[in-house]
Amino acid sequence: MHLRTGAPIMAIAPRITKRNGDDVTIEVTCKLSGSMLEMEEQIQDCVNAIGNTLSEDALKRFDADGENLTIGGTTWYSKGQLSKTYHTPYGTATISRYVYQRAEGGTTLCPLDEGARIIKKSTPRFAMMLAHKFANNAAAQVLDDLEQNHKRPCVKATLQDLVADVAAIAQEKEETWEYEPPVEMESKVETVGIGVDGSCMLLCDKQWREAMTGTISLYDRDGERQHTIYVGAAPEYGKQTFYERMTREIAKVKSLYPEACYVGIADGAASNWKFLDPFIDVQILDFYHVTQYLTDAAAAMGKNKEAGKRKIKAAINKERENMRLRQRKHGIQ
Repeated sequence: MHLRTGAPIMAIAPRITKRNGDDVTIEVTCKLSGSMLEMEEQIQDCVNAIGNTLSEDALKRFDADGENLTIGGTTWYSKGQLSKTYHTPYGTATISRYVYQRAEGGTTLCPLDEGARIIKKSTPRFAMMLAHKFANNAAAQVLDDLEQNHKRPCVKATLQDLVADVAAIAQEKEETWEYEPPVEMESKVETVGIGVDGSCMLLCDKQWREAMTGTISLYDRDGERQHTIYVGAAPEYGKQTFYERMTREIAKVKSLYPEACYVGIADGAASNWKFLDPFIDVQILDFYHVTQYLTDAAAAMGKNKEAGKRKIKAAINKERENMRLRQRKHGIQ
């Protein structure tokens, strides 16, 4: 549901009237008229205008002065001030900033972008906002959220490109980041469950590849889950990226809980167990796949294959009911 009133957005021009070191004084006129909802909309417009004005001022603090730069023995020459539009939590801010290049040409350097930690064209705060929103919603919902709740419209492609860059940075840093468990664990970790699974996906080139997911769950002595780490990887031939990520996370957890019992949970795929075996003490094959494999023994369970299948089905139903009884006994839904 869109709740915009359709009232025209008044031109708001905040003006910085005073600077004293890091203190900035800003003046703005905000018109309040109409219903309470309309006035709240006007206040939001005013807040965004102030945010953009201050963001422009903040960005300029990271700019160079136009003099030549020497980095690693190489001289970079100023190409002058070039205009660039930056995405902020409050809208877009367009400023002119110095850009540098070596005498032989090639890659350019923008000290402002480096100093302010700009990601593509986004400020760090806006990139962080989008990463959080995309972790919980699809692009269409994020766009709607920005417009409806922040009065901050944006182009879908811009958001998707920015989030892809944030993800690339996270993956690049992944090898050096250390896993930090919850500050306060309710109980001592007695068991660690390591699960892996995959699903085949048809790619654009008509090739099938397996997308992989993995979990590392920490349990106390009563079987209560305390925390879970989630790992995933896009489809690729050989699943090497997933295995490398999962191996790093398992190694970090083992260094934290060396005395715990490590339990592997997976289906019957040989590749899953080949990966899990070096890390675990106990194997658990999930119930669903166990029942699938039992059909291979159907012929030996009765006078003929159909009779064997009926016996197997009855045994599976009985065991499923026993599992439910055990779950209810332990308060597991």
